[in-house]
Amino acid sequence: MDKVQMLGVKTEKAGLRQLSRNVRAVGRIEPDERRVYTIAPKFEGWVDQLHVDATGDVVKPGQNLFDVYSPELISAQREYLIAEQGLAAMKQAAPEAQNGMKELAQSSLLRLKSWDISDEDLRRLRESGEVRRTIAYRSPVNGIVTEKVAQKGMRFMPGEMMYKIADLSMLWVIADVSEQESALIKIGQTARVRLDAYPGREFNSRVAYVYPTLNAETRTTQVRLELKNAGGLLRPGMYAQVELAGLGSKSRVVAVPDSAVIYSGRRELVLVELTAGRFEAREVKLGVHGDDYVEVMEGIGEGEKVVVSANFLIDAESNLKAVIAGFSQAGNDKPSGK
Repeated sequence: MDKVQMLGVKTEKAGLRQLSRNVRAVGRIEPDERRVYTIAPKFEGWVDQLHVDATGDVVKPGQNLFDVYSPELISAQREYLIAEQGLAAMKQAAPEAQNGMKELAQSSLLRLKSWDISDEDLRRLRESGEVRRTIAYRSPVNGIVTEKVAQKGMRFMPGEMMYKIADLSMLWVIADVSEQESALIKIGQTARVRLDAYPGREFNSRVAYVYPTLNAETRTTQVRLELKNAGGLLRPGMYAQVELAGLGSKSRVVAVPDSAVIYSGRRELVLVELTAGRFEAREVKLGVHGDDYVEVMEGIGEGEKVVVSANFLIDAESNLKAVIAGFSQAGNDKPSGK
């Protein structure tokens, strides 16, 4: 018994517990890919005047990004005005002639709309009846300019990217979950997000998507969470500490502390106290792992005492029997009488 006390052996009863395991991972803030917009005119032209001229500028829907000069746009405006004027002049003409002119006007209008000319600019065109040399190219969304190619005087071709605008009202948190814990993650699980920029503050989120691939180098799976960016506090590129509410057992199960389990390489063992100072090594079958406890499906019963400290002395299968023998002998040692 003295030997057991010198080794600092502590025991705890195996008990019924409802286990759950939170998963902790490191993540980063990224823009929502579905809210990133590329501004690319559908016609050829020149940038006549820049109104949004720096990366990081905040833009709103309908805000003028740049004034564009385009011979194609001038021709399309002229064609539309001629059709509108002709339609007005043919009020007394035969219906067939009116319908033909009406179709021409609608075709010209659709052409301008397909080039993303705003309703405001089309209204001004109708009211003034004058072809404008330049037309404003406006932002279709609310967001932040993350990339800017447009420069005053530059020529652009159809489909050429001029700006990239990201709506940051909703952001993604991409967390890297270890391969061993990836099976614990399901869509819809709640999560808490902590950022170094705001110590002591937590942001609530949910798992929106679990990526189907595994990074072969880091042995991690990416998990995507969605986070509302209230007040614009969050910025892409920030690092985040993510804690995901893990799945667990649905009912109470026999469990022992993690420290009670000896992983010998070929099997899992637990030291069970039979009587004061006498121990037995039992092979066990493990189930759900909680944060500090693990389910024992076979090998240990409720109420049995297991060693939870000093089993670190058993670090290999080869010396397991020797250590157990020492524990058993400690329970049988008796002081010799004189």
